[in-house]
Amino acid sequence: MEALLRQSRSLCPFLNKTSPATLRSLSTSTNVTHTAPGGGAMSNLQIIARRCPVMGKALSVQSARSGHYALAGAFGGTRAYHSKVPRAKLHTSRPEKAQAMDLPPSAAPYVPMSEVKRVEEQRDMNRNAGPPVPPKAEQFDYNGFYHNELDKKHKDKSYRYFNNINRLAQEFPQAHMSNTGERVTVWCSNDYLGMGRNPQVLENMHQTLNKYGAGAGGTRNISGHNQHAVALESTVAKLHAKEAALVFSSCYVANDATLATLGSKLPNCVILSDSSNHASMIQGIRHSGAKKVVFAHNNVADLEAKLAALPANVPKIIAFESVYSMCGSIGPIAEICDLAEKYGAITFLDEVHAVGMYGPSGAGVAEHLDFETYASGRSTKGTVQDRVDIITGTLGKAYGCVGGYIAGSAKMVDTIRSLAPGFIFTTSLPPATMAGAKTAIDFQMSEPNDRRLQQLHTRQVQSKLAERDIPVIPNPSHIIPVLVGSAEVAKRASDLLLEKHKIYVQAINYPTVPVGQERLRITPTPGHGQQYQHHLIEALESVWQELDIKRTSDWAAMGGFVGVGVKGKEAVEPIWTDEQLAWGLIAESKEVRSERVFERIEEVGPRAVAVAA
Repeated sequence: MEALLRQSRSLCPFLNKTSPATLRSLSTSTNVTHTAPGGGAMSNLQIIARRCPVMGKALSVQSARSGHYALAGAFGGTRAYHSKVPRAKLHTSRPEKAQAMDLPPSAAPYVPMSEVKRVEEQRDMNRNAGPPVPPKAEQFDYNGFYHNELDKKHKDKSYRYFNNINRLAQEFPQAHMSNTGERVTVWCSNDYLGMGRNPQVLENMHQTLNKYGAGAGGTRNISGHNQHAVALESTVAKLHAKEAALVFSSCYVANDATLATLGSKLPNCVILSDSSNHASMIQGIRHSGAKKVVFAHNNVADLEAKLAALPANVPKIIAFESVYSMCGSIGPIAEICDLAEKYGAITFLDEVHAVGMYGPSGAGVAEHLDFETYASGRSTKGTVQDRVDIITGTLGKAYGCVGGYIAGSAKMVDTIRSLAPGFIFTTSLPPATMAGAKTAIDFQMSEPNDRRLQQLHTRQVQSKLAERDIPVIPNPSHIIPVLVGSAEVAKRASDLLLEKHKIYVQAINYPTVPVGQERLRITPTPGHGQQYQHHLIEALESVWQELDIKRTSDWAAMGGFVGVGVKGKEAVEPIWTDEQLAWGLIAESKEVRSERVFERIEEVGPRAVAVAA
């Protein structure tokens, strides 16, 4: 091609003075006022070529051979040349002079040299501008993503609305809304015993705050380790009769950090998890990267089948809870300990919703299962609590403060202290918080009357709801789950209770509970006496009528659902027996320590008093 171009330049003055880049540009730029023989616009190079005596003849001949006679005539084809003039022989050593007739102005358009210069200047500009800028790629629409995710929550009625509830320490269980003059009664708090306003707890926190300031100053490794942490962990270990304990910023963090650390460090570890476990445990298992095996909720037979399928030498952790907070069911702790010992597993028991609420000292359900042993001060070796390897709990529910912990063997606790990022890299709890939590635990270890009164109030409310045919998911714990069965209706019921009756009970929906099992979760406290109870029952009756919500009899007609309305099913007995509720009351009443509680139990629990007598 280069040789051809050099030869053509020796023959053609135009080619000789025009650069290849300009030729290329002229060949690709078009003039819309002129039509090419094959149709479409002619390029500027074609227009210039038509003015050439040699190329003009050649183009005319080519156009004629293609059958475009009309086009050829219109654009200076054979008629533009004398018929007797011999054809020019292109690319020969002997030049032939083509003889052309004068063309009409319209047949041979003129392309001025200024146009050629303009094309060359444009070429130079493009060359100096560098490579063309690529088109901008479309970026991810973050706001669109947020909108779509929130829209899903709104459409399935599971979007969560927060109410401005400000609990009043001096008016427990009252709170005010955003308007301080608007009072409501809180019926769904996890401060089960009202320890968040206990005078001893508050006094100790005030003193510690004034002396040591607001914050811990850093992680436990960097100025956050102090006498308050040491004392609190010692108290927690004593509570559960374990060698050691470790405090975290929350029990969510405690569960996540402990399971993630053990699951990732134990070689080929397998974690067996109850299907109703809390999100913190599920997250910890996920973070561990260990193999997870889920067994049916509280199903010991299913758990054993899955344990039996695993090699004996593989490390295994059985993770489960004592009180499942949304349904109130109690885990089969003793039976799971039996299986753990049989198949070489360790047990991980979450007592978050049980600490402070069960057992003579409030250590939880594991202690409560050997109530008499712990109450009498006998040796606790071999008890259910003693057999559990790892116990986790919270300082933020029955103890009314904030924080979480684990308790177990000294080596296990030290391993988590040394390896768990969730502990190592988290700022320590403030001194006042730890001081308050220790005071709350100490108080509940020596004063069981709050949890007993709470149990009596729970029984009363359950009985009154049953009289109104309002459906309660049966369970042996302190939690009253009132079945609604629809996320939208549960939200409307909660709103009506708050707006019309000044009662705050939060609706519980997915993902906390399965779709179709939405409910109102009621948690009586020692402060919810007869007057508050009457108000609650009348308000629920009004809401059930107004929204036409299914009652227990309606669920029974449908064959029953999640334990509600199931015919022939035995009544669930509470884990606190009448004998346990009455334990020690006579002696305490003589000391006047529990005169208030004794009078209350005499009023609402004559059966318990009769047992004590």
